[in-house]
Amino acid sequence: MVALSGGIDSSVAALLLKEEGYAVRGVTFSTSQGENKENLKLAESIAQDLQIPWQALDLSEEFKEIVIDYFCQEYTSGRTPNPCIICNWKIKFGLLLERARLWGADYLATGHYVLKEYHTANKKFILKKGKDKSKDQSYFLYRLNQEILSQVLFPLGKFKKNQVRLIAERYKLKNHSREESQEICFVPDNNYKAFLTQYLKKEIKRGKFIDREGRILGEHQGIPFYTIGQRRGLGISADRRKYVIEMDKKHNTITLGEEKDLYRKELRLSHLNFISGNLPSQPLKVEAKIRYNCKGSSATIYPQDQNMVLVIFDEPQRAITPGQSAVFYLEDVLLGGGIIEIP
Repeated sequence: MVALSGGIDSSVAALLLKEEGYAVRGVTFSTSQGENKENLKLAESIAQDLQIPWQALDLSEEFKEIVIDYFCQEYTSGRTPNPCIICNWKIKFGLLLERARLWGADYLATGHYVLKEYHTANKKFILKKGKDKSKDQSYFLYRLNQEILSQVLFPLGKFKKNQVRLIAERYKLKNHSREESQEICFVPDNNYKAFLTQYLKKEIKRGKFIDREGRILGEHQGIPFYTIGQRRGLGISADRRKYVIEMDKKHNTITLGEEKDLYRKELRLSHLNFISGNLPSQPLKVEAKIRYNCKGSSATIYPQDQNMVLVIFDEPQRAITPGQSAVFYLEDVLLGGGIIEIP
C-alpha cells in the first residue's frame, strides 16, 4: 500500500515498487472534509497511469482530533508545535498503517527521503538520513519504532530529488513538473493568524509585552500569534530590535529582549522516543537538531529518567523553542528525539 498524495514523490515511490515486482495499491487519505478534490483526482489519475488499484480514505475526523486540536492547544499554551511529526506518527504510520494491514498489505510505503536498514547483528532496524541531504526527512520520523519500521518502505531514500524528477519525466507522469508546497497542509494560504483565530476564538486574549525587568512595553494580540525568536509584527517601537524571548501563559505576558537573549546551551526533552527502543544509560555525544531546517550541532545528552533527558550543546543555540522537537544523530543514523522543554 502506497500513500499517494498526488505529488511527485509518492507517485515515483509507487512506480519504483511496481518496477521491483511488488503488487502495489494506492491510497489517498483526506485530512479535511473539504479536501481539495483536484488532489484526489490527480492521485486517482496517477494510479490509473501506473495501472494500480486506488482508493480514497476519509480520515478528516481523526485528523482534527489528533493533529489540529493538538496544534491549536499547543499555540494556546505558548508553545510552538510541529504538526507534521504528529501526523507522521499517529496518522500515516498509525491509522493508515493499521488500515493497510487490515486490507491485507504487507507494507505501507511513502515518498519520504529517508533510508531504512536492518542490522542482523543486533536484530534492529535503523533509520538514516536520505542520500539527498537537502531533502532528508528523517527529522519528522523520530517517533517511529521497531514494530512500525518492520512494516514500512521508503523507496526514495537512495535517490536525490533531481533523480526522482527525471524518473517521473521519463515515465511521463503528469505531475513531474509540479511544484512542491512548503506549507502546512491544513492552514489555508499559510495564514496562521486567520486559522488560529477561527479555531480558538474566545481563547485568544490580548496581554502585555514586557522586558526582562517586567516593565510594560506595549500590548500583544494574543499568545498563540507569537513564537520564540519572532521579531516582525510585534507592533512596538523601540530604540533597538526586540525579539520574543519568553511567553508566560499563566500571566498572559510575552517577554521581549535582544538578539543575544535568544541564545542558550541547555534544554530538556520530554515525550522521548529512541528508535532502538533503548534509552541511553550513560551520557552520549551526538549531533542534535532543534528544528527541521537548522544545521545539526554537537551536544551531549544526559539521561534524567525514562521520560526526560538533559541536552547540553557545545555552542549556544538560537531560539530554542518549547513545543518543537529536538532529534539526535550519530553520523547519519537517527537515534531518536523528544519535545523541547526549557529548563
